[in-house]
Amino acid sequence: MLVLAIDTALDACAAAVLDTDTNWLMTQESLPMTRGHAEALMPLLQRVMKASGLPFAALDRIAVTTGPGSFTGLRVGLSAARGIALAANKPVVGVTTLSAFAAPLVSENGAGAVLSVIDARHDQAYFQLVTGNGGTLVRPRLAPIEEVLDTARFGSPRIVGNAAEAVASRWPATAPPAEVRQLAAPEIAWVAWLGAAVSPNTAPARPYYLRAPDARPQRGGAQAPQPA
Repeated sequence: MLVLAIDTALDACAAAVLDTDTNWLMTQESLPMTRGHAEALMPLLQRVMKASGLPFAALDRIAVTTGPGSFTGLRVGLSAARGIALAANKPVVGVTTLSAFAAPLVSENGAGAVLSVIDARHDQAYFQLVTGNGGTLVRPRLAPIEEVLDTARFGSPRIVGNAAEAVASRWPATAPPAEVRQLAAPEIAWVAWLGAAVSPNTAPARPYYLRAPDARPQRGGAQAPQPA
Protein backbone atom coordinates (compact mmCIF):
# COMPACT_ATOMS: atom_id res chain seq x y z
CA MET A 1 0.00 0.00 0.00
CA LEU A 2 1.23 3.48 -0.90
CA VAL A 3 0.28 6.05 1.74
CA LEU A 4 0.71 9.81 1.66
CA ALA A 5 0.77 11.13 5.24
CA ILE A 6 0.15 14.78 6.15
CA ASP A 7 0.55 16.52 9.50
CA THR A 8 -0.14 20.18 10.28
CA ALA A 9 -1.83 19.74 13.65
CA LEU A 10 0.88 21.14 15.92
CA ASP A 11 4.29 22.82 15.51
CA ALA A 12 5.35 21.21 12.23
CA CYS A 13 4.32 21.00 8.62
CA ALA A 14 5.16 17.49 7.47
CA ALA A 15 4.46 14.89 4.81
CA ALA A 16 5.76 11.46 3.86
CA VAL A 17 5.15 8.68 1.37
CA LEU A 18 5.22 5.13 2.72
CA ASP A 19 5.28 1.85 0.79
CA THR A 20 4.00 -0.74 3.26
CA ASP A 21 4.59 -3.65 0.86
CA THR A 22 8.36 -3.10 0.99
CA ASN A 23 8.47 -1.48 4.47
CA TRP A 24 10.03 1.57 2.82
CA LEU A 25 9.54 5.18 3.80
CA MET A 26 10.12 6.51 0.30
CA THR A 27 10.43 10.16 1.28
CA GLN A 28 9.60 12.52 4.11
CA GLU A 29 9.97 16.18 5.00
CA SER A 30 9.13 18.02 8.21
CA LEU A 31 9.41 21.77 8.74
CA PRO A 32 9.23 23.11 12.32
CA MET A 33 6.71 25.96 12.49
CA THR A 34 4.09 27.39 14.80
CA ARG A 35 2.23 29.24 12.05
CA GLY A 36 2.27 29.53 8.27
CA HIS A 37 1.15 25.96 7.56
CA ALA A 38 -1.23 27.11 4.84
CA GLU A 39 1.56 28.72 2.82
CA ALA A 40 4.06 25.91 3.41
CA LEU A 41 2.00 22.76 2.89
CA MET A 42 1.33 22.63 -0.85
CA PRO A 43 4.95 23.35 -1.88
CA LEU A 44 6.07 20.75 0.66
CA LEU A 45 3.64 18.19 -0.77
CA GLN A 46 4.90 18.88 -4.28
CA ARG A 47 8.48 18.28 -3.14
CA VAL A 48 7.60 15.07 -1.32
CA MET A 49 5.65 13.65 -4.24
CA LYS A 50 8.41 14.61 -6.68
CA ALA A 51 11.00 12.89 -4.48
CA SER A 52 8.85 9.74 -4.36
CA GLY A 53 8.64 9.62 -8.15
CA LEU A 54 4.92 8.96 -7.92
CA PRO A 55 1.86 10.80 -9.20
CA PHE A 56 -0.99 11.34 -6.76
CA ALA A 57 -3.04 8.82 -8.75
CA ALA A 58 -0.60 6.06 -7.78
CA LEU A 59 -1.36 6.44 -4.07
CA ASP A 60 -3.64 3.97 -2.33
CA ARG A 61 -4.74 6.31 0.44
CA ILE A 62 -4.06 9.60 2.18
CA ALA A 63 -3.63 9.84 5.97
CA VAL A 64 -3.89 13.08 7.93
CA THR A 65 -3.66 14.08 11.58
CA THR A 66 -7.03 15.10 12.99
CA GLY A 67 -6.06 16.58 16.37
CA PRO A 68 -6.07 17.59 19.09
CA GLY A 69 -4.06 20.53 17.85
CA SER A 70 -4.31 24.01 16.42
CA PHE A 71 -7.71 24.76 14.89
CA THR A 72 -6.05 26.61 12.03
CA GLY A 73 -3.40 23.96 11.43
CA LEU A 74 -5.92 21.14 11.47
CA ARG A 75 -8.07 22.82 8.85
CA VAL A 76 -5.06 23.24 6.56
CA GLY A 77 -4.06 19.59 6.67
CA LEU A 78 -7.57 18.21 6.50
CA SER A 79 -8.52 20.44 3.56
CA ALA A 80 -5.42 19.39 1.62
CA ALA A 81 -5.94 15.69 2.36
CA ARG A 82 -9.59 15.77 1.36
CA GLY A 83 -8.82 17.73 -1.80
CA ILE A 84 -6.12 15.29 -2.90
CA ALA A 85 -8.33 12.30 -2.06
CA LEU A 86 -11.20 13.75 -4.08
CA ALA A 87 -9.06 14.64 -7.09
CA ALA A 88 -7.25 11.27 -7.11
CA ASN A 89 -10.36 9.28 -6.17
CA LYS A 90 -8.60 7.71 -3.17
CA PRO A 91 -9.74 7.10 0.41
CA VAL A 92 -8.60 9.42 3.19
CA VAL A 93 -8.21 8.41 6.84
CA GLY A 94 -7.67 10.31 10.05
CA VAL A 95 -5.03 9.69 12.71
CA THR A 96 -5.17 11.41 16.10
CA THR A 97 -2.09 13.26 17.28
CA LEU A 98 -2.23 11.45 20.63
CA SER A 99 -2.07 8.06 18.90
CA ALA A 100 0.70 9.22 16.58
CA PHE A 101 2.77 10.40 19.55
CA ALA A 102 2.31 7.04 21.29
CA ALA A 103 2.97 4.82 18.26
CA PRO A 104 6.80 4.68 18.30
CA LEU A 105 6.86 3.87 22.02
CA VAL A 106 4.18 1.20 21.67
CA SER A 107 6.17 -0.32 18.80
CA GLU A 108 9.09 -0.88 21.19
CA ASN A 109 6.95 -3.39 23.15
CA GLY A 110 7.96 -1.89 26.47
CA ALA A 111 6.40 -3.06 29.71
CA GLY A 112 5.29 0.35 30.96
CA ALA A 113 2.23 2.35 29.96
CA VAL A 114 2.54 5.16 27.41
CA LEU A 115 1.13 8.58 28.30
CA SER A 116 0.63 10.98 25.37
CA VAL A 117 0.26 14.62 26.40
CA ILE A 118 -0.41 17.75 24.35
CA ASP A 119 -0.31 21.28 25.76
CA ALA A 120 -3.82 22.75 25.87
CA ARG A 121 -2.73 25.94 27.68
CA HIS A 122 -4.21 27.32 30.91
CA ASP A 123 -2.54 24.49 32.90
CA GLN A 124 -4.48 21.89 30.93
CA ALA A 125 -3.48 19.06 28.63
CA TYR A 126 -4.99 16.66 26.14
CA PHE A 127 -3.93 13.19 27.11
CA GLN A 128 -4.47 9.49 26.72
CA LEU A 129 -2.89 6.50 28.46
CA VAL A 130 -2.33 3.15 26.77
CA THR A 131 -0.65 -0.07 27.79
CA GLY A 132 2.71 -1.07 26.39
CA ASN A 133 0.93 -2.95 23.61
CA GLY A 134 -1.52 -0.16 22.84
CA GLY A 135 -4.55 -1.18 24.89
CA THR A 136 -6.61 1.67 26.30
CA LEU A 137 -6.20 2.60 29.97
CA VAL A 138 -7.52 6.17 29.85
CA ARG A 139 -9.41 7.38 26.79
CA PRO A 140 -8.41 10.71 25.17
CA ARG A 141 -9.62 13.69 27.13
CA LEU A 142 -8.94 17.31 28.04
CA ALA A 143 -8.18 17.87 31.70
CA PRO A 144 -6.19 19.96 34.16
CA ILE A 145 -2.62 18.71 34.48
CA GLU A 146 -3.38 17.70 38.07
CA GLU A 147 -5.82 15.14 36.67
CA VAL A 148 -3.16 13.90 34.23
CA LEU A 149 -0.90 13.28 37.23
CA ASP A 150 -3.55 10.98 38.70
CA THR A 151 -2.58 8.39 36.08
CA ALA A 152 0.46 7.69 38.27
CA ARG A 153 -1.77 5.07 39.86
CA PHE A 154 -0.97 2.90 36.82
CA GLY A 155 2.75 3.01 37.64
CA SER A 156 5.74 4.66 35.96
CA PRO A 157 4.78 5.57 32.39
CA ARG A 158 6.73 6.56 29.35
CA ILE A 159 5.59 10.11 28.62
CA VAL A 160 5.60 11.57 25.10
CA GLY A 161 4.27 14.71 23.44
CA ASN A 162 4.79 18.44 23.35
CA ALA A 163 3.84 18.69 27.04
CA ALA A 164 5.93 15.69 28.14
CA GLU A 165 8.56 17.67 30.04
CA ALA A 166 6.00 19.95 31.68
CA VAL A 167 4.00 16.99 32.95
CA ALA A 168 7.11 15.02 33.97
CA SER A 169 8.39 17.97 36.03
CA ARG A 170 5.31 17.65 38.26
CA TRP A 171 5.09 13.87 38.32
CA PRO A 172 4.82 12.17 41.75
CA ALA A 173 8.21 11.11 43.06
CA THR A 174 6.77 7.78 44.15
CA ALA A 175 6.45 6.59 40.52
CA PRO A 176 8.89 8.59 38.36
CA PRO A 177 8.45 8.34 34.57
CA ALA A 178 10.40 5.55 32.93
CA GLU A 179 11.07 7.84 29.95
CA VAL A 180 10.27 11.39 28.90
CA ARG A 181 10.20 12.09 25.16
CA GLN A 182 9.52 15.76 24.38
CA LEU A 183 8.40 16.20 20.75
CA ALA A 184 6.97 19.30 19.09
CA ALA A 185 4.90 17.17 16.71
CA PRO A 186 4.35 13.49 15.92
CA GLU A 187 6.86 11.68 13.73
CA ILE A 188 5.38 11.78 10.23
CA ALA A 189 6.50 8.20 9.49
CA TRP A 190 4.23 6.97 12.28
CA VAL A 191 1.32 8.99 10.95
CA ALA A 192 1.83 7.07 7.71
CA TRP A 193 2.02 3.66 9.42
CA LEU A 194 -1.08 4.33 11.50
CA GLY A 195 -2.85 5.61 8.40
CA ALA A 196 -2.10 2.31 6.68
CA ALA A 197 -3.43 0.31 9.62
CA VAL A 198 -6.80 1.98 10.20
CA SER A 199 -10.00 1.70 8.18
CA PRO A 200 -11.66 4.62 6.37
CA ASN A 201 -14.92 3.41 7.93
CA THR A 202 -13.72 3.82 11.51
CA ALA A 203 -11.06 6.54 11.21
CA PRO A 204 -12.69 9.46 9.38
CA ALA A 205 -10.68 12.50 8.32
CA ARG A 206 -12.53 15.02 10.46
CA PRO A 207 -11.35 17.23 13.32
CA TYR A 208 -10.84 15.56 16.68
CA TYR A 209 -11.13 18.61 18.88
CA LEU A 210 -12.12 17.34 22.38
CA ARG A 211 -13.34 20.87 23.12
CA ALA A 212 -15.06 23.76 21.40
CA PRO A 213 -12.97 26.60 19.92
CA ASP A 214 -11.80 29.09 22.54
CA ALA A 215 -12.06 32.23 20.43
CA ARG A 216 -12.51 35.66 21.92
CA PRO A 217 -13.40 38.89 20.10
CA GLN A 218 -10.55 41.33 19.66
CA ARG A 219 -10.54 45.00 18.72
CA GLY A 220 -11.96 45.50 15.30
CA GLY A 221 -14.11 42.39 15.56
CA ALA A 222 -11.35 39.89 14.69
CA GLN A 223 -11.18 36.55 16.47
CA ALA A 224 -8.12 34.57 17.40
CA PRO A 225 -8.61 30.78 17.31
CA GLN A 226 -6.84 28.91 20.10
CA PRO A 227 -5.46 25.37 20.10
CA ALA A 228 -8.07 22.62 19.86
